[in-house]
Amino acid sequence: MASATGGQGWATLLKQARNLESQTEKLFHTYAQYATASNIPPKPTREEQETEARLGEILGKRETVVSQLGRLLDSEASLTSSAMKQSNLSLHRDKLADHRRDLVRLRNNLADARNRANLLHNVHDDINTYRAQNPEAAEAEYMLGERNRIDNSHNMVDGVLAQAYATNDSFNLQRETLASINRRITLAASQVPGLNTLIGKISARKRRDGLIMGGFIAFCFIIFFFFM
Repeated sequence: MASATGGQGWATLLKQARNLESQTEKLFHTYAQYATASNIPPKPTREEQETEARLGEILGKRETVVSQLGRLLDSEASLTSSAMKQSNLSLHRDKLADHRRDLVRLRNNLADARNRANLLHNVHDDINTYRAQNPEAAEAEYMLGERNRIDNSHNMVDGVLAQAYATNDSFNLQRETLASINRRITLAASQVPGLNTLIGKISARKRRDGLIMGGFIAFCFIIFFFFM
């Protein structure tokens, strides 16, 4: 009878531990989003504080449940303590320790992100304050920025013109190369005796063959229509 009761208590506590672990994972997902937000507020919001407090509360409940599982397993050691129960207990203890470390890590990451955001915000405020108190310096800074932008525009135009000149030079070089090749071909043709005459004969023969082929095709068409 004691064994059956102990088994039912173990199953109930184990179910509680698993439910609490599931709640912890969901809260961790929500809590991690505060550190990755694009605009982190300078101070923790009410939702952030409630999420962190809820995480601490659930971790405390899990600590209690794990302790109860350990005591229950110790009380059953002389009866039917199984290796599976010991393995489950170790698993829940390890998860609890990991989640406690994760909470510390997320809390530190959130603090670092908030410190960086506050530092950047303070720097912007200091710059705006300085500009408001020193309008001459602000105007000089504006003029310097405009000059830098104009210089950048000039550099961009110079780069485009340089590329255009380089492209034009490349085209001129290609044109000169083609003209040189044409001159060499003409010179070679003039230096070979009878080359131009041979080329002319080949062209005349092609024209003659074309006329003969055309006449033959016309004759075939006439014969075809005559016998139809």
